[in-house]
Amino acid sequence: MSDQPYQGGPYEGYDPYGQQQHQAAPQAWPGQSQAGYDQYADAYPQQGYDQQYTQQWQGQTWETQTHAHVRAAETSYLPPQEPYAPQAPAPQPPQPQQPEPAPEAEAATAYGPATLAGNSRVTDAQRARLEGRSPIIEPGMQPALLTAGLGLLLAVTAAIASYALVVPLVMLQAVTAAGWFRLNGMWPARQGIALAFLGGLTADAAVLAAGRDHAPAAILGPLGVWVLLSLVLQLRSHASPDERMYGLMATVASSSLAVLATGYLAAQPHAVSVGAAAVAVAVLARALPLPTPASVVVSLLAASGAGIAVGGMTGFGTKGAALGAAAAICALIGHRVASYDYPSRFVHFTAGVALPLSAAAPVVWVLGRALA
Repeated sequence: MSDQPYQGGPYEGYDPYGQQQHQAAPQAWPGQSQAGYDQYADAYPQQGYDQQYTQQWQGQTWETQTHAHVRAAETSYLPPQEPYAPQAPAPQPPQPQQPEPAPEAEAATAYGPATLAGNSRVTDAQRARLEGRSPIIEPGMQPALLTAGLGLLLAVTAAIASYALVVPLVMLQAVTAAGWFRLNGMWPARQGIALAFLGGLTADAAVLAAGRDHAPAAILGPLGVWVLLSLVLQLRSHASPDERMYGLMATVASSSLAVLATGYLAAQPHAVSVGAAAVAVAVLARALPLPTPASVVVSLLAASGAGIAVGGMTGFGTKGAALGAAAAICALIGHRVASYDYPSRFVHFTAGVALPLSAAAPVVWVLGRALA
């Protein structure tokens, strides 16, 4: 095999190195001088060829950090092309302008600051506090009318018979159990509501069986048993310790209110009539559109007057004023509790209706026996 350059054929006169030297000197590799390219030019002298059918290829080297470019060999198989240049991105068509959301939509989708467990939803009560508004929303006139109607029903049936009093009392205990759980933000809580309501029914049956003379044992006995049952129920729960403690407190409080509402059944009938009527009048007066201090004063005065009026009709006498005022104070406390923490409409028509009467039951029972 001869060392002479290849003669003839389609590749005759093809000398990329000599021509490349006169076209454009390639960039040197890192650490390599220009002299290295000169020796290739001396070894392969320039020979003529038709540049019309050649193409110069340009690409990146393996040294991506230095971004050096080297002109490689030319080929006669492709027509001449322009060096590669990055193209600018195509212009995007104008996007249609989105309408701005309404303030109500922004308020509905607002979220609180980030926490370790994620973004916590801002409740209505928290938003009210941030905006400087009070989270206390009173039930209003419609729940007050329902409370007054239930109170008058208790007052009338108490004068008839104990078994007649059981009907509105059971309604009161059912609404109390459901309203307290919803007031505490626990819904649905069927087991807790059913347990609290069953506690009230058990206390009612115990008082009817034992009589008013043994009412303290008939009420306190089921109360202690239901606290123990609430504890057992929460111990069997698979929720976190904090949730179990929260559920335990709600169940115990709801059961206690439902059981203590049996005090209307254990109290003297005349005292029940005076106390229930006083609560009905006090709640109606509290719902009037008056400033809060004035509304409270008017409620207490109206309850005292109702106590005197009903006491005169039942033979309880003027002592009904003190009983009516005491029952009204407890009723206003229950009314305030049902108004706390931005309650919903469902809370207003359950806890807002029942808590004033349920909170007044122990006072009607104890103070009625003392005054009689």
